[in-house]
Amino acid sequence: MINTERLTIRRVRAEDWKDLQFIWADAAKSEYAKYDKPSELDDATVKKRVAKWAEFAGSYEHRFYAVCLNGTVIGYAAFHIREEGFELGYCFRSDFHGQGYAYESISALIGHLKTKGVKRITAGTALANTPSVRLLERLGFIQTGTEEVSFYKDADGRPIVFEGGVYELKL
Repeated sequence: MINTERLTIRRVRAEDWKDLQFIWADAAKSEYAKYDKPSELDDATVKKRVAKWAEFAGSYEHRFYAVCLNGTVIGYAAFHIREEGFELGYCFRSDFHGQGYAYESISALIGHLKTKGVKRITAGTALANTPSVRLLERLGFIQTGTEEVSFYKDADGRPIVFEGGVYELKL
């Protein structure tokens, strides 16, 4: 468990499924949702997915962290091992955006990973998702490239493509 000035950060637990379901449903309403893979939101699917995340509680390769404010899960961060480091993903409830919680929690997690010998973290986001781009830059990530990404198809079955930024943080 990691404590910051305002937050408690811990590994995701199976009983967090309802909080994560709320976070994913909230994110699906965002103007930026089109830039991410859609999540199935029915109870059974969410319970199964979160239970799988919780199984990794002792894992080095896959790390799922719940970000809690006064005991309430307001977001999460995930780190997955990749060549020479980890890849970062995150999502926070919209009613907590713009208050520094993502920066505070992810900074603490990066510091924790650095103490474990991690030398490199990567992340990707749609370049049009300016809040996410600003967060990564504030955390010290450098854009190292771009890539065309598609998670959706239009009514005619053609991929809807957007430009994604590839980011890296060397520790």
